[in-house]
Amino acid sequence: MEKTNPRVSKREFISRVATRSELPVRVVNKVYESLLGELTGAVSCGEAVVLTSFGRFYRQDHKGHKVRFGKSKVDDYVVLKFSASSSFNRRLGGDEDSISPETHRAIEDAGEFENVIEDRELRAAS
Repeated sequence: MEKTNPRVSKREFISRVATRSELPVRVVNKVYESLLGELTGAVSCGEAVVLTSFGRFYRQDHKGHKVRFGKSKVDDYVVLKFSASSSFNRRLGGDEDSISPETHRAIEDAGEFENVIEDRELRAAS
């Protein structure tokens, strides 16, 4: 029986992207580090990062609370949240190659529409 590993390490992920993009691993690693740095910086400042057809990263503030047992207290804290776009969720459910080009374009258009609505909601909330 072959054991499968449901996790992909950072090294393996970068290697896969390098292979797919036909770029050197060093370049992909630099892009990876830059991407995460920019994402972290933007979300830390309270900005929501919306990647079309992928999802939205945003910051969620939590209030501190007393620990039920004991006398300690948990201070206020911040959590990074991610919300996948509906088009990305649909792609997770099946083989992308089996989707017709027309359906794929419709999914992409729906994702674009979803992002426009989210942007309007974010601007209205600000």
